[in-house]
Amino acid sequence: MKRCMIVDDSSVIRKVVSRILAGPDMVVVEAPTAGDALAMCAAELPDVVIVDSRLPDMASEDLIRRLTTLDPQVKPHIMICMTEFDVGTIMRARRAGARGHMLKPFSRTQLLECFRDMEIAA
Repeated sequence: MKRCMIVDDSSVIRKVVSRILAGPDMVVVEAPTAGDALAMCAAELPDVVIVDSRLPDMASEDLIRRLTTLDPQVKPHIMICMTEFDVGTIMRARRAGARGHMLKPFSRTQLLECFRDMEIAA
């Protein structure tokens, strides 16, 4: 079973992602802050992490960098999620270790397509 974490201070975004992705093949966990995400990932690193580009307690690229160094044997697929297309944000996230990006708001189809592109969902 795959495990996905959504890190976003918006409870609405977290719930939408959970409702779309959670199912028999995917467990979705939610973290409202980078600190919560790091604490949860220290216990169990997910397969996929979707990180909001604007977190209240840490720069997103710093969180991404820290997630990629938690366990040298496990490399989660990290995506940055933003409300506006910003090349600078995407590049900083990629340099930190993100492998993709997506824009909010997103539809069910768009989110599932991102996961298909990552070869995570069927």
